[in-house]
Amino acid sequence: MAERLKPEDRAAGLQKLTGWHLAEDREAITKSFRFKDFNEAFGFMSRVALVAEKMDHHPEWFNVYRTVDVTLATHDAGGLTELDLKLAAEMDRIAGGT
Repeated sequence: MAERLKPEDRAAGLQKLTGWHLAEDREAITKSFRFKDFNEAFGFMSRVALVAEKMDHHPEWFNVYRTVDVTLATHDAGGLTELDLKLAAEMDRIAGGT
């Protein structure tokens, strides 16, 4: 099982990511991705789904038209782990740094 990150490791990990921030109501990170249109947003979600499945680590997300709001946390660990930072980095790569 993945272990929760220490506060200093969370801070260091967030500094390496673009546009991600700590959630206000729990130990998680969030980001809102915006795309040209729904097709592009859905394509992003499809590509992320393949990566997430391989990692066996799945995002919480919400999609409306061209926006995908993402929250990442490791439920088994009760907070933020290295898996969340890795998936966030992969999402940024797939989105092209959005």
